[in-house]
Amino acid sequence: MKLFDVYALQEIELSSANGAYLYDQHHQRYLDFYGGHAVISIGHNHPHWQERIQTQMDKISFYSNSVILPIQKELAEKLGPISQKEDYALFLCNSGAEANENALKLASFHNGRSKVVAFSKSFHGRTSLAVSVTDNPTIVAPVNKNHQIIFLPFNDEEALASCFEKEGGHIAAVIIEGIQGVGGIRVATTSFLRLIRSLCTKHQSIYIADSVQCGYGRSGDFFSHDYAGVAADIYSVAKGMGNGFPVAGILIHPMFKPKIGMLGTTFGGNPLACAAALAVLEVIEQEQLLDHVKKIGTVLQQSLQTIPAISNTLRGRGLMIGFDVPPNIPDLKKTLLDNYKIFVGDAKPNTIRLLPALNISHHEIGLLTDALTNIYNTH
Repeated sequence: MKLFDVYALQEIELSSANGAYLYDQHHQRYLDFYGGHAVISIGHNHPHWQERIQTQMDKISFYSNSVILPIQKELAEKLGPISQKEDYALFLCNSGAEANENALKLASFHNGRSKVVAFSKSFHGRTSLAVSVTDNPTIVAPVNKNHQIIFLPFNDEEALASCFEKEGGHIAAVIIEGIQGVGGIRVATTSFLRLIRSLCTKHQSIYIADSVQCGYGRSGDFFSHDYAGVAADIYSVAKGMGNGFPVAGILIHPMFKPKIGMLGTTFGGNPLACAAALAVLEVIEQEQLLDHVKKIGTVLQQSLQTIPAISNTLRGRGLMIGFDVPPNIPDLKKTLLDNYKIFVGDAKPNTIRLLPALNISHHEIGLLTDALTNIYNTH
């Protein structure tokens, strides 16, 4: 048997990792400014994270959600105050797509409606409902096209207001990333998020804050939606939640009433996943990473602004930063990897995405900035 070939692979075989660095089978070191799609939140193999998982493995690794698993309650009680959503409830699952799937389902259960508003260049996952609200026809199979989705321009307040005027009574939910990742690091404006909140409240629709990539402290606030001073009805979280261990969830406003069997999962909230998630929250708290992200994110942006060709298109918040690649350096991502051993991400058509661990240092920012300066100066 061979692997099903669906990934565009870089010809690098990684064998180990530590902190901000990755190592291949030849012991070559790489600086990680991408974190495997914003997954690595506290650094590769953080010792506290390792210890938390190992300690849990020595107790119990798995049982289904048919018994009481106290570590789930421990995670919810820890997540509440750090996220400032103490009155919300937590449903645990396995991935960002699954989190968004359950968020959309819960919204529809709540108000009995079936239409969903999503936005241009959105990415919400690859499962049936999640991919249907993703603005990428190449990954939406015919079987996924049966849902009633209304796509609107991102940050277009007039289009949103007009849509609600016509369809408000039929809209189950609005789903939006506070900062679009795959869409090219596009930041939702404060006024746009506030309009979503007011329209959802007026029409009894559900505001779903997709925080899979832009949440968990990546923007400097726990949720990037927090910058707008609004509270969503459901927050979806994943990626940085487990620092590489598969874990996800939705934070659910108290207006939603649970019923036995309404949602479910086999592996979601297993003890090892909860241990990994607890370790992340404990490190965020102990190392004061939310404050660090705000400060070091400013340093990163200021450093990048010293490169004129970058400063004109620089955007993002905290440690979720993007900029456009100029036509004369089309292979910037590859050049950084091949010549400077630095991993970065990209987004079509020409955006570089920077998503390092939340505890990235000044030194590592200097390494990236020096590499980019050298590349731009030679083109």
